[in-house]
Amino acid sequence: MRKLIVISAIALIAGIITLSFRPAPVKTNKYATLPKDSVGSAKAFMAVYRVLKSSRCMNCHPSGDAPLQGDDSHIHTMNVKRGIDGKGLYSVRCSNCHQAENVAGLHMPPGNPKWGLPPADMRMVFQGRTPRQLALQLLDPKQNGGRTKAQLIDHMANDDLVGWAWHPGDGRTLPPMTRQAFAAQVRLWIAKGAYAPSAKAK
Repeated sequence: MRKLIVISAIALIAGIITLSFRPAPVKTNKYATLPKDSVGSAKAFMAVYRVLKSSRCMNCHPSGDAPLQGDDSHIHTMNVKRGIDGKGLYSVRCSNCHQAENVAGLHMPPGNPKWGLPPADMRMVFQGRTPRQLALQLLDPKQNGGRTKAQLIDHMANDDLVGWAWHPGDGRTLPPMTRQAFAAQVRLWIAKGAYAPSAKAK
């Protein structure tokens, strides 16, 4: 009986040791092995484009130096301008009204610690861009803040200022898909070859 208990204890200890040294399961990236696919890549970007052209994104990526406001993307009131760093000009700074978080209430100033437009030397314009123009611009490190494709995915999928678009405060329309779905389409676009849609795509 005593011998049986000893053998059982040894077996139990051996099992625990085996489990302790078992390597952790490797997380697989389902996008890493996707074949290049110009049609599928361009289709994924068209879904991304719908979000980027929504007012939640485009209002901070205007063609001019004045930010836009509202679901109708009208010019920001109070003569607000981009400034060199994208945070405003002279005493009219974005942080004067835009705090670290949204101000509670309907159409009250939205907020984020990084609130502002892209800087003057890297304006990253969305307004007026065709799908092809915007895709090529996003992929160009000279226009996208020096980002690689992997960094571009991380920025669009995880950056908290980008994520604000899905938490914009009361009275503002959300982008046309969830952020999770948006991030998935960004990853598909890049994984399938980062192709730009044709010039005819709208």
